[in-house]
Amino acid sequence: MKIHHLNCGSMRTIDTEEGSLPAVCHCLLVETDRDGLVLVESGIGTQDVARPEESLGPDFLGRAQPVLDLAETALHQVTALGFRPEDVRHVVLSHLDLDHAGGLPDFPWAKVHLSEAEHRAAMAAPPGAHPEDRVRYRPAQWAHRPYWVTYAQPHGEAWFGFDAVRPLEGVDAEILLVPLGGHTRGHSAIAVAGGGRRLLHCGDAYYFHHEIDPDHPRGHPGLDVLQQITEVDRPLRLGNHARLRELVRLHGDEVEVFSAHDPWELARYVGGAEGPGTTPS
Repeated sequence: MKIHHLNCGSMRTIDTEEGSLPAVCHCLLVETDRDGLVLVESGIGTQDVARPEESLGPDFLGRAQPVLDLAETALHQVTALGFRPEDVRHVVLSHLDLDHAGGLPDFPWAKVHLSEAEHRAAMAAPPGAHPEDRVRYRPAQWAHRPYWVTYAQPHGEAWFGFDAVRPLEGVDAEILLVPLGGHTRGHSAIAVAGGGRRLLHCGDAYYFHHEIDPDHPRGHPGLDVLQQITEVDRPLRLGNHARLRELVRLHGDEVEVFSAHDPWELARYVGGAEGPGTTPS
């Protein structure tokens, strides 16, 4: 199994003492043996680039300042890798925020896997019970009526100390939904096993790599504010930060942890010795 690491949407620059880099939409394209391509997160899509005001809305455009480069969309990167769009048979989402679900219309035939709680929250918005829902969920991104595959809690197995973990239905490859709430009602991480390693894509469970440093955790002032604006359950979100730090401390040699928007984490995989954006089988 081969795993490609993609940036499906550059956004506003993050300034740190380590330097300045644009935030990213870190997606995975997984080549499976039996299930075609599995896209983990879908980033900003072609519809978002073509009609940003309608698809993304002015609030997000002002807050995130996305680059809106057609070449960064998952659809164009899939074809640039030599695949057909139809080869993407499954899309797995940590949650339905607009910068994670924007690519869904580009793969309308794909089964879309996510938690039941996340699906329920998004379908209720707008207006939604939480003010942030009116910004984060954009019905235009699922107006094509995707084939949803949703997963209820608390059913599931244990995985490295996390409970209610679910394998994807109809997918033989080891790709798991790991409940990791707080950012949204049904937010999940996605675990992918392949090539003798395990990856944990944490979505928006955290924004900045130092937050899960097990020895010297620290945040980023601007990103901390953004996380507080967009959270729905602060104790749960911060509790999951502690759980991720413990995962890194105890199992960092077995599980590689990264989030959706940190460009320094994406740089571990893109342009390294293993080739541009690819984890080999």
